[in-house]
Amino acid sequence: MTTAGQVTDRYLLDDDLVADPFPYFAHLRDTAPVHWSPVQRSWLVTGYESVASCFTEPAVSADRITPVLARTPRHLLGPEAARAFEIMAGWMVFVDPPEHRRLRSAFRGAFGPRQVRRNRPMVQQAVARLAARVRDGGRCSDLVADLARPLPATVAAAWMGVPAADTARFQRWALQVGDLALGAAQSAQEHEDSQRALLDLFAYLRDLVRLRRSAPQEDLISAALAGGVVDDTVSEDEFVAMLTHIAFAGGETTSNLIAVGTWHLLRHPDQLGILRREPESAPTAVEELLRYDGPSKMSVRQVRDDFTLEGRTLRRGDRLYLVTAAANRDPSRFERPDELDLRRQPNPHLAFGQGAHFCLGAPLARLVAGAALTDLLAAAPRLALAAGEPQWQPSLLNRSLRTLPVRL
Repeated sequence: MTTAGQVTDRYLLDDDLVADPFPYFAHLRDTAPVHWSPVQRSWLVTGYESVASCFTEPAVSADRITPVLARTPRHLLGPEAARAFEIMAGWMVFVDPPEHRRLRSAFRGAFGPRQVRRNRPMVQQAVARLAARVRDGGRCSDLVADLARPLPATVAAAWMGVPAADTARFQRWALQVGDLALGAAQSAQEHEDSQRALLDLFAYLRDLVRLRRSAPQEDLISAALAGGVVDDTVSEDEFVAMLTHIAFAGGETTSNLIAVGTWHLLRHPDQLGILRREPESAPTAVEELLRYDGPSKMSVRQVRDDFTLEGRTLRRGDRLYLVTAAANRDPSRFERPDELDLRRQPNPHLAFGQGAHFCLGAPLARLVAGAALTDLLAAAPRLALAAGEPQWQPSLLNRSLRTLPVRL
């Protein structure tokens, strides 16, 4: 920990900041909303207007993979690691316009509200099965392991068209890819395992894409292929690479939203009562849970060209952390920002980003999280927190619970 003037600079993975980062984020936002952190070797941007502007600032780049590859000799990476990072470099989340628009066009319409609503019966069935399993498993349950983690992964696999017999290994690969992308893989062995999982997932999805070319079904891959962009302006390898990202990203985000959202609802009985009495208010409730303590704490960016932000000069090559968790509690933008209010409207939070990189899977995440919360509360009317504190997953980018003990 270092102190410069009134700014306290801390390591963001300290245990207390993993459990509750919001007081520290407020300290940064109030003291230095654009702060160079020697500890993180990055700029921390915490004010709402500054974070929002950086999402659309031409001088800011989303590409944080290519610069690493450029600085790292390939013989130091090894063939599997090099290939894994090449695949990740093709993810839309790491690509700037106009390439980003070209790649995103492969999914035009596939993530639209109408397509997402078609999945509502599948989501309801999956929630019902898992909620019953939680309810019938005994008085206590780990909501993360029993519902929040498997539900989005099950829905994502089915929506992508993964056969039921392959769902378990698909989910295993997706979790390991998430560990690699989000920094949860720490040891050399964990990195190797996650890189191998990405290569295995890529090979599996490439075979599935080729199968859907000849035998299309009602799934995401078939819908995207029917759009005519793949093989025209987007190559098959680029398409498959993006599918590897979708495989883990949607599940991870929605899982965190369900688990952390449930935790907060059970700690705010007045707000829990609103959702129990008014299940139709789920869409508004999900937006507030996204704002109050969403599944992502921050987004990483690179400075592409020198520019000035809040009087600070940011130089080409500098790294930026756009701290959406701080921006979403900025009192200049939200009244009573530290209060959970399921009836809050309007709610212009930045949990899904903004601009060209606005989260492609946001409609599905909202649908699955809303269904999970309302259906779980209906299936478990006595749901409550069990004894013991929840365990948080150390993650720079995500708000992720390892466990959430509940009583039913």
